[in-house]
Amino acid sequence: MYKPNYEARVWYYEKIVETTIKNLIKNGFDAFYVSTKDEALKKILDMVPIEAKVGVGGSLTLREMGLIEILTKRGNSVAETWQPNLSKEVELEMRRKHLTSDVFISSTNAITMDGKLVNIDGTGNRVAAMIFGPKKVIIVASVNKIVKDVDEGIERVRNVAAPMNAKRYNKKTPCGITGLCDEKNCELPDRICKIITIIERRPTNTDTTIILVGEALGY
Repeated sequence: MYKPNYEARVWYYEKIVETTIKNLIKNGFDAFYVSTKDEALKKILDMVPIEAKVGVGGSLTLREMGLIEILTKRGNSVAETWQPNLSKEVELEMRRKHLTSDVFISSTNAITMDGKLVNIDGTGNRVAAMIFGPKKVIIVASVNKIVKDVDEGIERVRNVAAPMNAKRYNKKTPCGITGLCDEKNCELPDRICKIITIIERRPTNTDTTIILVGEALGY
């Protein structure tokens, strides 16, 4: 019987992560790798003062980590838009608070091996806060979001993350129905892909740390 040898697989992913982190640092970001979400949580809590006002982007990754509950329990003021039964006015105010938070924490849709962040948004507050406003930005992403280049990153968002998000929000977009992107026939009001950002280097006045996690998280 064949016995699987995972050594080559581990070696491959280690090299991918090593290259990605090297290029993120070259592009001006602080960046490091942790094996588990628990290690990532510890790193985040070490970086976020208890008195800090925290904005949290629309990210399944952070919810899977239990980060919002931990921050709230320890006393941080957290602007969280995924609370049940929020009125539209309160939700929009929460999104605006992201831009003036002490620390903004989010994930990213894709990270390229040459050290760029690729995102597609519907509202735009998440990507706006990544770029300018908060005193500190922390990006947490599973290594499964690493891609070769920007083109592959956009392809990943359109055909991996977007279909699952559309399904989660019960959107009647082509990808939400078939699981495949059909950009030309994806129309308002249900379309969720409206804004594409590519952060090629760390924005001038934004202190940005990127944490790559060895566990599969988010979309």
